[in-house]
Amino acid sequence: MPNCLECGDKIIGRSDKKFCNDGCRNAYNNRLNRDSSALMKSINKKLRQNHRILSDLNFKDGKSKTTQEKLTEKGFDFEYFTHIKTYKNGSEYKFLYNLGYKALDDGWFLVVKTD
Repeated sequence: MPNCLECGDKIIGRSDKKFCNDGCRNAYNNRLNRDSSALMKSINKKLRQNHRILSDLNFKDGKSKTTQEKLTEKGFDFEYFTHIKTYKNGSEYKFLYNLGYKALDDGWFLVVKTD
């Protein structure tokens, strides 16, 4: 008879069970994921904040312009984005899910919204 991976108690039931109950299963998995969860939470918080700042811009035909100063004032962090997309014309956009931005001249940014 196997023992529970979390508390060590004997397991009653199926021969392939690893935990004696749902509480032990949850505690075991939460303990395993604790370190990575804190890091992921902080990164996701920054991504959500950046996405919210961009989505609050006034889009006309899926595009908007803003300055680096305005984005920074609102708390935008240029270190956090989900992916980079380079178009055929060589333009490189950094994306936050469906919202992309690229630097223009003199501190201006073009922000685009994709479907």
